[in-house]
Amino acid sequence: MWACVMGIFLVYAVIFILFEDYDKHFLQPFDEVSDWHLLLFSVVVMCCLGWLLYRYAHRMDERISREQMEKQNQMRRQLTQNIAHELKTPVASILGYTDTILDNPDIAAETKQQFIRRTNAQARRLTALLQDISTLNRMDYAPDMLAMERIDISRIMADIVEETALVVGTKQMRLNNCLPEDVCVQGNWSLVYSIFRNLMDNAINYAGNGASIEISAEDQGSHWAFTFRDNGVGVPAEHLHRIFERFYRVDKGRSRQMGGTGLGLAIVKNAILLHGGQISAKKADGGGLQFDFTLRKQYVCPTCQ
Repeated sequence: MWACVMGIFLVYAVIFILFEDYDKHFLQPFDEVSDWHLLLFSVVVMCCLGWLLYRYAHRMDERISREQMEKQNQMRRQLTQNIAHELKTPVASILGYTDTILDNPDIAAETKQQFIRRTNAQARRLTALLQDISTLNRMDYAPDMLAMERIDISRIMADIVEETALVVGTKQMRLNNCLPEDVCVQGNWSLVYSIFRNLMDNAINYAGNGASIEISAEDQGSHWAFTFRDNGVGVPAEHLHRIFERFYRVDKGRSRQMGGTGLGLAIVKNAILLHGGQISAKKADGGGLQFDFTLRKQYVCPTCQ
């Protein structure tokens, strides 16, 4: 920047002095000492202004860097606090149940079995939380290390429908899989599976008994555009812009009872962004929650663009 400014000022000064009349009709060489003095003065002014501009730009860069660093540190502190808070509950439950069993060797077999089942459930929740944290870390710090392949999303969604059929039937929900055949993208199979499985689990857990779930897609050339909607209880408008934040919950107590880690929708958003897409959430027509998102057909590494 400094070099550009100096060059512009130098060209301006030379042209200004070479033109004897200010209507710029003709050029004349320097024939007076005052012309050289004026040129020297212009160069000095140019250097001073260039130096001031350089200092100003340098200070602005430092200020922006400090603000970004502080923001990143604040986000890391908040994330660390959230992780510690989320780990605290299952760990405390596991310790409580196991300490009770160890301190009471003559505890009834039925009670002991109940405590073991609860301990196992909390251990599974802890495992799911650690797996979700690991998934987000891979997307944040090593996206270029992910294995990419051709993925049949129609097949993935068919598998998810089969995997969730029991709980969908138990809750008397209806699932309409409107995906066309051969909806394929290039990407990481595990992350693409996580997108659709987390959206399905979110709808099953929070839409409410008797709700309908629908998934559809439209070919947009270089992208597939997906719509995932339900007609359940929905999400209040003031929470919609935050539901993709890590560990953010609309109803904290209910989310923990459902066994959620608070990272499902964060994984969905990051996985979609990694695959060259965008996602948004809104109130669905007739109530409920609707996600609109895209996935690029051909994967392009974000760090290589």
